[in-house]
Amino acid sequence: MLNPIPAIKPHSHHTEIIARLPTEWASWPRDKSSVNNHVLNVEETPSHYTKHKLRWPKYPVVFISDPHADAMAFEASLIAAGVAERKKKSDLGHLTLTKKGKQSEIIIGGDCLDKGPSNLDLLRSVQQLYRLKARVTLLAGNHDLRLLMGLLALARKKDVGNQHLFVRMGKKVVPLFREVFDQYLADTKWDKKIPDEDTCRKRLFPGEAWFKEFPFHAAGFLTAEGIDREVRKMESKNQSFEKHCHASGLSLRQVYAASLKCQQLFLHKKGEFNWFFRKMELVAQRGSFLFLHAGLDDNMGQMLLKSGPKYANKAFHRNLKRRDLFGFYYSSIANTFRTKYRDADLPLTHRGVKAIHKSGIHVVVQGHVNRQEGQRITIKKGLVHVEADITLDSHSRKVEGLTDYGIGATLIDKSTGIVGLSCDYPTAKVMTAKELEGIYQEGHNEGKNHEVKN
Repeated sequence: MLNPIPAIKPHSHHTEIIARLPTEWASWPRDKSSVNNHVLNVEETPSHYTKHKLRWPKYPVVFISDPHADAMAFEASLIAAGVAERKKKSDLGHLTLTKKGKQSEIIIGGDCLDKGPSNLDLLRSVQQLYRLKARVTLLAGNHDLRLLMGLLALARKKDVGNQHLFVRMGKKVVPLFREVFDQYLADTKWDKKIPDEDTCRKRLFPGEAWFKEFPFHAAGFLTAEGIDREVRKMESKNQSFEKHCHASGLSLRQVYAASLKCQQLFLHKKGEFNWFFRKMELVAQRGSFLFLHAGLDDNMGQMLLKSGPKYANKAFHRNLKRRDLFGFYYSSIANTFRTKYRDADLPLTHRGVKAIHKSGIHVVVQGHVNRQEGQRITIKKGLVHVEADITLDSHSRKVEGLTDYGIGATLIDKSTGIVGLSCDYPTAKVMTAKELEGIYQEGHNEGKNHEVKN
């Protein structure tokens, strides 16, 4: 049975956005056709697990993840969630908070950067939320931190652990350099102190010896699968990065100049986007919900149990200041915004899940895992995950055969439960608090992989 969507009321003048959204909601779809996908009904929950009660966030949460430099998609998603409006019909950067927006917390799940089409406008849209005094929590994404690692590696003395980190950003960062060059350098004498093309190439790219030395350097930090994956990835990026720069109309001199400007914009105290990495957090716990970009591992589970999320965030920022970029980027802290629970990633086992549950965390809300048909709730390693990366940016949507920019958000509030809103699914998916508690009990009881179908 379909019903009007609860608690979502975009202003009527946003006709283009409203026209692309579902107008009704239905209970979160479930697939009971296979044992592996089975989820306990609430009445099936063992009585001795009822003591593990879910605690809901103090404020209603609007979770938007992986906007990937699409400011239009990001702002449309805020409007669709009912937390913001635009004074003008279509202009970016003219947001105001609604009554609901003032009462809610907006959690941005990471990956604000890369792909395009509007890295800088996206950052300015996020910055405007801070200026509006919205409750905003900005989480670290792997694409965001890759930029930071690349810029820091370029600024520091080369070693085996850091000399690949600039090129490792890959083709998806090129649109940012194009934007920075066009907006800040194109009409200036940018080339006055920039070395020749060959010198820029040597400064940007890892040396040939890196490919032989890195596996030994990474031994003990990465799994064998992780080392092999890293080397293969760098072989590909080393060969293609310059081609992608040229395809966007940038020489390596221009890329180098743009990267120096990015250092000024993001890293210098008075830089326009200095706030971006400074405000970033690794995790955010709200009640029994843990918000992060990717996932957890055993080490992070133990850290959360023993020291809590505030300590994890403090450790994140302390480690960002380390001279050893390698030690940070391949650590358990960085695994939190990179993992997909692959063999190449640091493991999450029953030991880690037990620690996470014991710390009071029962649901992980994440981005990073791309979904083309709206959000998914799944049980991974015995831990409930809400996957909320729903392909917002127009660049990715074009590659995936989807039209226009994406619109969607995940709303979490005890009064309505979890609402998955996406322009790519015919209804809003709603899971009530009671239903979610039943799913949590199943994950807690079984400790295996299960999932709720789209």
